[in-house]
Amino acid sequence: MSTLRFQALREASNRKPVQFEETDRKSTIFGSNVFNDKAMKQYLTSDAFKGVRDAVQHGTKIDRKLADYIAMGMKEWALSKGVTHYTHWFQPLTGTTAEKHDAFFETSYDGSDPVEKFGGAQLVQQEPDASSFPNGGIRNTFEARGYTAWDPTSPAFIFGTTLCIPTVFISYTGEALDYKTPLLRALMVMDEAATEVCKYFDKNVKKVTATLGWEQEYFLVDRSLANSRPDLMMTGRTLLGHTSAKGQQLDDHYFGSIPTRALTYMRDLEQECMLLGIPVKTRHNEVAPNQFELAPIFEETNLAVDHNCLLMDVMEKVAERHDLKVLFHEKPFKGVNGSGKHNNWSLATDTGVNLLSPSKTPMSNLQFLTFFINTIKAVNDNESLLRAAIASASNDHRLGANEAPPAIISVFIGEQLTKVLAELEGVTAGKLSPEEKTDLKLNVVGKIPDVLLDNTDRNRTSPFAFTGNKFEFRAVGSTANCSNAMTTLNAIVAKQLRDFKVEVDALIDSKDMKKDDAIFNVLREYIKQSKKILFEGDGYSDEWEAEAKKRGLSNFKTTPEALKARISKQSLDLFSELNIMNHVEVEARYEIELEEYTKKIQIEGRVLGDISKNHVIPTAIRYQNTLITNVKGLKDIFGDDFETIAKEQIILIREISGHIEGINSKVEEMTNERKKANNMTDAQGMAEAYCNNVKPYFEIIRNHCDKLELLVDNELWTLTKYRELLFTK
Repeated sequence: MSTLRFQALREASNRKPVQFEETDRKSTIFGSNVFNDKAMKQYLTSDAFKGVRDAVQHGTKIDRKLADYIAMGMKEWALSKGVTHYTHWFQPLTGTTAEKHDAFFETSYDGSDPVEKFGGAQLVQQEPDASSFPNGGIRNTFEARGYTAWDPTSPAFIFGTTLCIPTVFISYTGEALDYKTPLLRALMVMDEAATEVCKYFDKNVKKVTATLGWEQEYFLVDRSLANSRPDLMMTGRTLLGHTSAKGQQLDDHYFGSIPTRALTYMRDLEQECMLLGIPVKTRHNEVAPNQFELAPIFEETNLAVDHNCLLMDVMEKVAERHDLKVLFHEKPFKGVNGSGKHNNWSLATDTGVNLLSPSKTPMSNLQFLTFFINTIKAVNDNESLLRAAIASASNDHRLGANEAPPAIISVFIGEQLTKVLAELEGVTAGKLSPEEKTDLKLNVVGKIPDVLLDNTDRNRTSPFAFTGNKFEFRAVGSTANCSNAMTTLNAIVAKQLRDFKVEVDALIDSKDMKKDDAIFNVLREYIKQSKKILFEGDGYSDEWEAEAKKRGLSNFKTTPEALKARISKQSLDLFSELNIMNHVEVEARYEIELEEYTKKIQIEGRVLGDISKNHVIPTAIRYQNTLITNVKGLKDIFGDDFETIAKEQIILIREISGHIEGINSKVEEMTNERKKANNMTDAQGMAEAYCNNVKPYFEIIRNHCDKLELLVDNELWTLTKYRELLFTK
């Protein structure tokens, strides 16, 4: 097997960058394979185009007759670009996207008169076999029906020779079986709640859109090297492997010159993204060797989520052309930084105002403070639920593991804005005097833009940080579908804005306060109530962990712990009240996420046991036999003096035997714990058993294997080493 490793190294070392040339300017090709406004104006009637735009902007329904006209235009556009098939592209609760391709091609009943057919019925709804998708007990396995329904707010696109139509995915009984449906519901509630609050400041606002800008971190490894590692191929991460002498300690990879093969891959990827309308803008080296980042321009949240899901698929397909393997796992390599997917979130009005961006006027800044403080209050009241929204087996390696960010959810706003909130906290209860109101507006609220000029830095250890004109939710993992985090964040802020309006209106109506007085009074109380969530210091420190415990903040370091917040009464009531998810849908997701966690740990345990016993131990024994032969030869030559002469070899033989025994015994113990866990019927109990009883063996077994890697002859070692995976360009 060591020949596979060295063959992979030869192949990787001899790779040449794939020849690639951009076809045109990015601005020219952007969205060429998207059924966007430009394409719709060309291929749809004016009524059909208006129907789609009204559905996107106002949520109006498209009737079946109009859908037929839209489908006809969409088909003609797709055929003009060489498309042969169409698919309803959706996001089931598997963590990946799903698609079933159907040809436009049809014949009559007797096999004659072939035509390209695609009507409104095929556009609007399909009925894929849904029996094998996770459902959390919503329906029995034999009940195969699931329905995909067109989401006109996310435009159709062409990938390869297939027309992809973004859709929601629901059960026969109407429950959401995907990530998109709850997100769309949350965004609708956010629009309604934020618009009502905006009317305190600008009566012309008719719509508020939640925006998202994700930052996708990832590793690139030569495909041959990746294929030589069974753990990397089966689990997305290396379950063993001694750290390289040189890792990231010199910080020489971060923002450095991008390696040629990686840059060629990025250029090819960016062209594909431009064709698909994904507005990628930034590319750079990340901290760890062979780690990179890609980020787009901000978009409406639903579209941004779709684009990120599509991007991850495109990244893998483009990587194949370049003989590379993309690793999205949050922690593919021990000893170097893992990967996240920072979610930059804000709110924008249809009048062109970013509600989380300070302005030059006191009135605009009071609006900014309203949304700023309400967001902090929402996070304060729902920090456990936010932690649950980013919980996964792979993200556990980052959160709570002294890597950005920690498992404790806190909010960083910077020193200057902390002072502003302290000023507002001192506002007099009840009606403000003219002098106090003037002082607040001119000297506190009015000066916020100047204050923020020196407040653009961010706390790298904060899971939720304000960065000047947006909040950055840094705790989201690199493999995650952004929907989970964005559904939760938009839901809790929408609920908070609803409550805020009720409180302000009550003060205006019952206390006869003016609008500004009422807003200041409510914000003052929110600042007092949200102090525990604000933290400006080192999120990695032991002191913060102790302080957070005193404040009553949760510190869930594992997914089974964190997910319990999903089914708390507070969570169930929140999603139900907002009509985002009913109790059945929330509880189903809880069951699915527990099951996913269990299966991932189960797979990792089985793969680790297999590699340890079928790769590491045989290799160690082979080398040990070489040492034994050497010792026997020395004994034949030197007689009784051989023990002195062969002292180091004998020590090495004993050391290898000790690690072999350690691997064998711990793999057997781990397997027994896995069998016990598999006999459990309760999802929470099974997940906890895998977390607390099975997973702890991983590090023990790995330690024995990694020690053997240092002892065994390099020529015999079968598994590609870290220095080769991370530094082969």
